[in-house]
Amino acid sequence: MSHWIEKSNVYHIYPLGFCGCEQYRSESSEKPVPRIRKVIDWIPHLKQMHFNAVYFGPVFESVKHGYDTIDYMVIDRRLGTNQDFKDVCNALHENGIKVILDGVFNHVGRENPMFMDVRANKQGSRYKDWFCGLNFGGNSSYNDGFWYEGWNNCYDLVKLNLWNDEVVNYLLSAVKMWIEEWDIDGIRFDAADCLRDEFIKRIHGFTRSLKPDFWLMGEIIHGNYSRWANSEMFDCVTNYQCYKGIYSSHNDRNYFEIAHSIEYQMGQYGSIYMYNFLDNHDVPRLASVLRNPEHIECCYTMIYMMYGVPSVYYGSEFGIKGEKGRGENADAPLRPCIDLDMAEENIKLMKHISDLGAIRQCIPAVQTGSYAKMELKNQTFLFKREKDGETVYVALNISDGDYTFRFNTKYSKLADRLSGRQFNVNNGNAEITVPKNTSMVLVDSELQMPHKDEEEMVQPVPEEKTEPTVIPEAKVREDISEEKPVSCVTPAMDKGNGVKGIGVPDGRKPVIGGQYKHFKGGDYVLLNCAKDHETCEEIAVYMSLNGKPDVWVRPMSMFLEDVDDHGNVKPRFELVQ
Repeated sequence: MSHWIEKSNVYHIYPLGFCGCEQYRSESSEKPVPRIRKVIDWIPHLKQMHFNAVYFGPVFESVKHGYDTIDYMVIDRRLGTNQDFKDVCNALHENGIKVILDGVFNHVGRENPMFMDVRANKQGSRYKDWFCGLNFGGNSSYNDGFWYEGWNNCYDLVKLNLWNDEVVNYLLSAVKMWIEEWDIDGIRFDAADCLRDEFIKRIHGFTRSLKPDFWLMGEIIHGNYSRWANSEMFDCVTNYQCYKGIYSSHNDRNYFEIAHSIEYQMGQYGSIYMYNFLDNHDVPRLASVLRNPEHIECCYTMIYMMYGVPSVYYGSEFGIKGEKGRGENADAPLRPCIDLDMAEENIKLMKHISDLGAIRQCIPAVQTGSYAKMELKNQTFLFKREKDGETVYVALNISDGDYTFRFNTKYSKLADRLSGRQFNVNNGNAEITVPKNTSMVLVDSELQMPHKDEEEMVQPVPEEKTEPTVIPEAKVREDISEEKPVSCVTPAMDKGNGVKGIGVPDGRKPVIGGQYKHFKGGDYVLLNCAKDHETCEEIAVYMSLNGKPDVWVRPMSMFLEDVDDHGNVKPRFELVQ
């Protein structure tokens, strides 16, 4: 049975950082500050980028970073109130976006009321059995007059006793409240390898009884993932094996590493739907670890096209950097406050991720299809995904030059869903040249265009006769699809002048800001590449350099194509500088 996660692209937000909160709760105002409502303002961006699930890091009352929980049923006052978060969840759901919360069930903060009672009453506390390793003959580093077990020797994180049914029932009541109050759709379990199997199984059955399609994901770094991801426990685990493999294989220019990891996982884990990521709140940003920044798009192609659900950490779609520091606040550089103005810093990467998200949402073979390696070299990699007779070819090239993949296919023509280019296939033999440091997602070209006739899809705009269409500045800048990936559009005929478009030569791409000369003599500058809202067809937006600076639009396929001008083949618009 299919699950909503299979069609999901996850956006990971660490709320305390994203919202610019104080480092410590004690530094904040006693009155809640509704910073979490910032997420509502970001919904248009999430939709543009084709993110349809948001995973929130800790949102509950805590001492410092959220993983030191004080109260599982109250939103941290640095973020706002329960009603503020309910409004955020409602807004996300109204826009078709699922909500996933961080469940920190292994430990609590020292200001958790139950632990505070133990600190005050020692052996007389009714909660003395709520925590692990209590020894009232010893002492803690905080001079509590007793010793207790902390997570990973961090004694600001007090380990809960999950063998105690009273503790388990308390946590289940919190989860029930999250589902009933905010209608959440899933939970990510922090430090999942430290949790009791029986506890995970209890939550699995409990959440399914409340919401049959509820999703559970465990944070697992090492080990056999099937140990935790199975029909009784988690649906999914964090794919740290391939996290390392992806950036390392690009840094070493050795695709054998990630190919081995993928094949190992497909063989070992089969149907386990991995949670794939390139960075998160605990590890350096991808842009900080890649030796060659030009490899970043291929990394994102990998996590979107391999088996599992892709996750993008907030701000990384803008290509921002962040390296882990030292000391008490080592993670702060990984968890910054950001705003949407950063979108202007890397429109190209945003568009690439947006297109990948759209592709993944509409092609079942990419969501749950089989995987097979087709060609593998150190710096080039070709694999395919297949389902129900549909095949998708994923080609990656991080070499120093263009590379031609040669392979057999049943399709007579292929189209790259990322660039819009189409390729003829000769007797089942495809030859696809991929430029250096780029990737392609190749499918049957017939899947590329909506079922409309050519005249409806492509309406040429003649330079001489039609009044210019003036595009508002904000619209000119818009180049991220709102709904669907790039469509490949069949070249059209120029009407009534004997000139016929004959297609875009392989390798010809638009140069934003480039100066072009029309084959009839006019000079123009290409301002941007926009998309038609209804068809998602790529549109060239260009301005006349001849007198009045009129702005024009026409299909990008026509702007880039060659034309047959009474027997003379030439570019419709030739790049001159």
